[in-house]
Amino acid sequence: MTVSKRFKDNKTKVDRLKRYGLAEAVELLKSYEAVKFDESIEVAIRLGIDPKHADQMVRGTVALPHGTGKSVRIAVFAQGDKAAEATEAGADFVGAEDLGEKIQGGWTDFDVAVATPDMMRVVGKLGKVLGPRGLMPNPKAGTVTQDLTRTLKELKGGRIEFRVDRQANIAASVGKLSFDGDKICENALAFMNAVVKARPTASKGAYFLGAAICSTMSPGIKLDHQEILASLKKVS
Repeated sequence: MTVSKRFKDNKTKVDRLKRYGLAEAVELLKSYEAVKFDESIEVAIRLGIDPKHADQMVRGTVALPHGTGKSVRIAVFAQGDKAAEATEAGADFVGAEDLGEKIQGGWTDFDVAVATPDMMRVVGKLGKVLGPRGLMPNPKAGTVTQDLTRTLKELKGGRIEFRVDRQANIAASVGKLSFDGDKICENALAFMNAVVKARPTASKGAYFLGAAICSTMSPGIKLDHQEILASLKKVS
């Protein structure tokens, strides 16, 4: 893989042995030589769980106080009055069997799928298409619901879903580099607090083992997770 001069120069600004406070890390990110587009900011967390065990799965949702800075395209499976509600609430695509057939044909030009419970008879047939792309509506993620107005408002406003991977890491986009530093910090803390609160009861020992923050094209910066955990306890 070819590494750009810009990336190498930015990497020299980071002390690889240091764990940075969140505000300091965000300030450092903003000091990097920028690219021509508005980079996303991502926080990654390493957890002390074994994701091979179902009772140690970590997943959930959180409404970021300042949104993600991204426009979210939402497909809603609904019919009748609920279809009208979804359209009025700002859904980008609304349908039932017709929408299912379109997706079965390979179309997935959306970021989130939402369904009313009665539509799971249609959605259930789309697992092979939606599942690998992380688009399958799920009650635990709040995307199988009767309250379409509230759900779509939250999703459009910056509600994100998170889920631990096979290596016990969990990551999410928490804004854009163009955001004020305080807003990036508040979004990052909201995400990390949600992960802490999602700790499974079967998890033993240390849970939150480490964290890092980066932008789309930047080197990662290790965070002082102990300082973050202490700050989260003060506000929880």
